Amino acid sequence: MLYQRSSQLFLEAQKVIPGGVNSPVRAFKSVGGTPIFVKEAKGAYLYDEDGNRLIDYINSWGPMLLGHSYEPVVNAVIEKAKKGTSFGMPTEIETQIAELAVSMVPNVDKIRFVNSGTEACMSAVRLARGFTGREKIIKFRGCYHGHSDSFLISAGSGLSTFGVPNSPGVTKGTAQDTLLADYNNLDSVKELFELNKNEIACIIIEPVAGNMGCVPPMNGFLEGLRQLCDANGALLIFDEVMTGFRLAKGGAQELFGINADIVTFGKVIGGGLPVGAFAARNEIMNFLSPVGPVYQAGTLSGNPLAMAAGLTMLQEINKDAELFKRLDEKTAYLEKGIREVLTKNNIQFVVNRVGSMISIFFCDGEVVDFVTAGKGDTPYFKNFFHKLVENGVYIAPSSYETWFITDALSYADLDETIQAIDKVTQEI
Repeated sequence: MLYQRSSQLFLEAQKVIPGGVNSPVRAFKSVGGTPIFVKEAKGAYLYDEDGNRLIDYINSWGPMLLGHSYEPVVNAVIEKAKKGTSFGMPTEIETQIAELAVSMVPNVDKIRFVNSGTEACMSAVRLARGFTGREKIIKFRGCYHGHSDSFLISAGSGLSTFGVPNSPGVTKGTAQDTLLADYNNLDSVKELFELNKNEIACIIIEPVAGNMGCVPPMNGFLEGLRQLCDANGALLIFDEVMTGFRLAKGGAQELFGINADIVTFGKVIGGGLPVGAFAARNEIMNFLSPVGPVYQAGTLSGNPLAMAAGLTMLQEINKDAELFKRLDEKTAYLEKGIREVLTKNNIQFVVNRVGSMISIFFCDGEVVDFVTAGKGDTPYFKNFFHKLVENGVYIAPSSYETWFITDALSYADLDETIQAIDKVTQEI
């Protein structure tokens, strides 16, 4: 494939945008080479600036559950834009999408819309601190909750140490209130509660990790977190920016039968436009301004274009009784094909999957946390990524990201993908 136009655009972008991109993973630092500049997309396909067609497995990092340029969503945005793009005043459509979202998600009474997943998670943690009157939070190594200061923390030396910043600009004071635990390890969480009695406001977790590749919760792990929060007076926050409205209508709470105290959303809930949200029971949400003392605001929160896209997306999901069955079947078909060709070609691998989220790790043994996810063969993945692109398949340009399956994928697309993986792994 030729990337002359993409290469030129990247050179131009670097002159006026830091690194030439507006989100770091797009810069291809993990895989090397020049980022691909997309021109348009339709259904399951991307079309880049050089005219190449790619089967898309990132789908804007998750939102395109029903495919790119999904006609009902596009039409809803166009019609709403004709009436104005932003008012800074309440609109009826905000209530409509709120009512629908609350009806689809278990254990929530009210929801507030913001502009991104980062903003949703940041606001959820502030709300948890305000509600409990405590300051410390527990997060898990390898889980990403956006780029708010509280979340950009890596581990200290040992489970009992405070976190330390892993980005300049994050203060040591902020870091000291973020405690690090290991995903799928309840003992690491218990120890933090024992060492910080009556100080922990909440646990925040991706119920299915998607930022160290797809890493499912082990049996009993989420249940154990629920019990620890109940026993210690802390709130449990599910970051469902990825899993919300993707794994089930009610997200991971519905799929696993675990009730969180606060749930955050993004991606699918915006139908491809910038939207985030957080939701909880009345007694928690009523701590939020203007009803309660915890402040949160946003000029573009509830933007009519974003609300129109999100409402239409949720309506389409809600009325399609077979959607999640189809998504699961398609992803299972892809998983089976991947396993068969990688085994045939004597490749060392692990495949993790939950619903329509799936990842390949080029290593042996189970991948259950950030440490085991890091054991993959990075040079192999780089080759794998670039050769798949050469064969018309686009996956995330990082081994630490999950693939997202869209309903727009046909079985012919899946077969083409499996054949490409077969060819590529024979070549490498």
